[in-house]
Amino acid sequence: MKFSVVAIAGLLSAVLAHPETISRREIQRRSAISKRCEPSAASFNRRRMEKRWPGRGNTTYTIQTEAPYFDAIQNDTCVMSPILTEGPYVWPRSQTLRQDMSEGQPGIPLWMDVGVIDVNTCEPLPNVLLNFWHCNATGSYSSFTALSPNTPFLELLEQLGIDEEDFTIGVTDLHTDDSTFLRGMWPTNDVGVMEMKTTFPGFYVGRSIHIHVQAFTDWTLHDNGTVSSGNVVSTGQLYFGETMSAELMAIEPYSLHTQINRTTNSIDDIFSVGLKGGYNPVFSTVPADGNDYANGVIGFITMGVDPSANGIDNSMYEQE
Repeated sequence: MKFSVVAIAGLLSAVLAHPETISRREIQRRSAISKRCEPSAASFNRRRMEKRWPGRGNTTYTIQTEAPYFDAIQNDTCVMSPILTEGPYVWPRSQTLRQDMSEGQPGIPLWMDVGVIDVNTCEPLPNVLLNFWHCNATGSYSSFTALSPNTPFLELLEQLGIDEEDFTIGVTDLHTDDSTFLRGMWPTNDVGVMEMKTTFPGFYVGRSIHIHVQAFTDWTLHDNGTVSSGNVVSTGQLYFGETMSAELMAIEPYSLHTQINRTTNSIDDIFSVGLKGGYNPVFSTVPADGNDYANGVIGFITMGVDPSANGIDNSMYEQE
């Protein structure tokens, strides 16, 4: 299975994670949309289905979606998804169409219930392909497992003999293996929600706990199971509340990651940018067993996207 990868705009910072510069006018526009769509997003909270335990993703190439924990989009406040950096560990060749991307990784189970709304109409948006990737309990990304999560990225480049000016996110090949854990794609259903099972992420140097997500409105499932996708209408990063994160990081295997201190949301530069313009990138969470987060977490969030937007990269996930 081959992918055609094209350049992704991105600038290096100390953690290789500068997002776009958002103008005051754009912040005001996003705030207005968020306020306008808030009642619509909140109304989805009024209906909840009987709790269903998520199952494993299907093994055929027909879209047969596992039922989400909630029957409608959650979150009292509409969230806007700004274009943020994909980060240096984006690797399309490892992304897989599935609803369970945990691959047996040690850690606490996490089920992500994600709703997507059209910011132009404030209505749920079906058939949007959401693409997720994040690090494991001790900070490593699949496909990059030989790169230390405890070494600042610019130092890693220096160790690899790559000049900072010669590195381009999504183009420069740094992958070290063919592992695919904690990477997955799945579309929203006919009411604009989808579910993805994974393992709660850990952390690596310079970044708070986060999950990368991209949204595609133009994608095709082929008979052989491959996916062609384009028109990236959103690239963002999703986060968790600090109280729960601190609780979970004290449990093995997370607690075994002692080589570096954990960066919190309050000092993560990318997290602060995500808060601009009414965008709330933090999952709302409930314990999967209704009692203890240590036994599993259900996180729900609403992403607001503009399906008419022309994304930065229209062929990043093209499979041949």
